[in-house]
Amino acid sequence: MTDRADTLTIILSQMTQAVGDLAANADAMRAVRARHKGADLILYPELQLIGYPPEDLVLKPALATRAAALLAELAAETADGGPAMLVGSVERGADGKLYNIVALLDGGRVVATRRKHELPNYGTFDEKRVFAPGPLPDVVEWRGMKLGLPICEDGWLPTVCRHLAAEGAELLISVNGSPYEIDKDERRLSQVFAARVAETGLPLIFLNRIGGQDELVFDGCSFVLNGDGATAHRLTDWEAEERVTRWTRDAAGWRCDAGAIAEWEAHPADIYSAMILSLRDYVERNGFPGVVLGLSGGIDSALCAAIAADALGPDKVWCVMLPSRFTSRASLDDAEGCAKLIGCRLDTIPIGPAVEAFDEMLAGSFADRDVDITEENVQSRIRGVTLMALSNKFGPMLLTTGNKSEMSVGYATIYGDMAGGYNPLKDAYKMTVFALAKWRNGNVPRLSRNPVMPVMPETIIAKPPSAELRPDQTDQDSLPPYEDLDRMLHMLVEEEASVDDVVARHGFDRDAVARIERLLAIAEYKRRQAPPGVKLSTRNFGRDRRYPITHGFRTG
Repeated sequence: MTDRADTLTIILSQMTQAVGDLAANADAMRAVRARHKGADLILYPELQLIGYPPEDLVLKPALATRAAALLAELAAETADGGPAMLVGSVERGADGKLYNIVALLDGGRVVATRRKHELPNYGTFDEKRVFAPGPLPDVVEWRGMKLGLPICEDGWLPTVCRHLAAEGAELLISVNGSPYEIDKDERRLSQVFAARVAETGLPLIFLNRIGGQDELVFDGCSFVLNGDGATAHRLTDWEAEERVTRWTRDAAGWRCDAGAIAEWEAHPADIYSAMILSLRDYVERNGFPGVVLGLSGGIDSALCAAIAADALGPDKVWCVMLPSRFTSRASLDDAEGCAKLIGCRLDTIPIGPAVEAFDEMLAGSFADRDVDITEENVQSRIRGVTLMALSNKFGPMLLTTGNKSEMSVGYATIYGDMAGGYNPLKDAYKMTVFALAKWRNGNVPRLSRNPVMPVMPETIIAKPPSAELRPDQTDQDSLPPYEDLDRMLHMLVEEEASVDDVVARHGFDRDAVARIERLLAIAEYKRRQAPPGVKLSTRNFGRDRRYPITHGFRTG
C-alpha cells in the first residue's frame, strides 16, 4: 500500500441482497472481492450487509450486534493486502441510537465510518422511524486522497455534497438503495446527481442495487460522472454487474476512464422487467415452488400468467379456468389459447355446483330479496376459495390479477378475486395493462425464462373487459371508459388533485369525477386487505399512499 496513489481501480458491485440474512450478504461481498484481487477499492450498495429497507427488523438488538461482528470479520480479511471495501451497514452508537453507515475497510481494520445525515421520510421511506441522523460527514482520507461518502439521500439533496466539497473532497461516492419508479433512472442521472456534480465540480460514483424486496424492486442503473459532467460509465439495468472503473489523477483532479454506456430499457419494457424481477424474488425467496392463478380469458389474468412464466418458467405456473354459467365460449377459448402459447398447465374447474349449493344454502335468508351484486360476489369468492384450496394442498402461491384502476375504485371482491399472496399488476393502471400486453406479444423480455411470443391471443386484447358475473356484463356498465378513468385516477392519486382540478384539465363531467373520488375513498378498506404488489409509480397503494379508512373529506 502506498501513501499516495495517482491511479486507482474501483469496482462497482451492483448486486442483489437478502434482507436480514447477514451471513449470506457478507459471503456475497467476499465472493466479489475474491474475483477482483487486483483492485484498489470495491463498492457495495447502501446497507448491503443487512439489506434494505430493513424496516423494524433493524430494531432487534441482535441484528446490530451481529452486523458489528461481521463487519469486524470483513475488515480483518482486508489484511491480506487485497482491495479495500466500502460496506453499508448499521451501527449502534454510544448514545444507544441506530445509524445507517458506510464503513471503509482496509489493511485489516475499519479505517473510517460515516453516518447518513439526510434521512428520507416520504413515500416508501420512513428512515426517521428507525435511524438517527448523523452529523454532516467529514471527508475520509485514504491512500493519499480525500473521499466524500454521501449515503443515498445525502446525494439527493445538495447540502452534504456541498459540505464535502468545501472540506476538500476529491471524489464523491454515493452508495444507494434507490427503488424503481417509472422514469427514475434518467432523473437520477440527468437531474439529481448531475446537479451535484455541477454544484461541486467533483467526479461522482452512483451505485445502486438490483432485486425485489416485498413491494419494492431495485433497478440498478448505476453510473459514473466525471467532474465536467460527462458520463464515463453506465451499468445495465435489472442485472447484477461488477464494473471495473479506472481512475487517474492529474493537476485537474481525478478522472475516470471512459467505459461502457449501457442502454436502459424504455417504456413499457422497464415496467415489465420490474414485474418479472419483483415476482421472481418474492416467490423464490419465500420458498414457494411456483404460482397458481385463475385464468379467466381476460387481459389481466393473461398478462399475469405471462409475467409469471417469464419470472419463474412456464413449468412453475399453474392456471385454472373456473367457469360459471355466465362464462362465454370466447373466454374459454381465449384462456385455453393463452395457456398453450405460454406453455403452462391449465385445469378447468367449473364452479356451477358450488354456486348452486350456495343458492340453496342462502335461499331462506335471501327469500325476500332480489338478485343483485351479492350473488356476483359469491361467484368470485367461490373462485377464491377454490384457488386457495389448490394453493394449500399443493404449495404454489396464489397470484391475484386486479389492476390499479380496479383497486382504486373498489371494482374487486374482497375475499374473492383479491385473495392471494402477491399481485404483479397492483400498481399498473388498466391502460398500462393494455400497453404491456401488446408489447409482450411482440417482444421477449431480457429477463425472461420463457422466451416465446406471442403470449396471448389477440382477441384477449381486443375484446371489452368483463367480470362475466351476469349476462352480457362489461366493466363499462359500472365505470367510465378506462381511458377516461385512468386520467381521472392519475390526477386524484398521483397528483392528489381535487375534483375541480380534474375537470379543469380534462373537461370531464363534474359529477362523474366526484363519483370516482368517492369510490376511491370508500375502497380504502379493501386496499388495506389486498396482497402486496410491485411499486411502479410515485404513489402506489401501500407504502406511498397511507390514507385513513374512516374519513369524511371530499373535494367534490
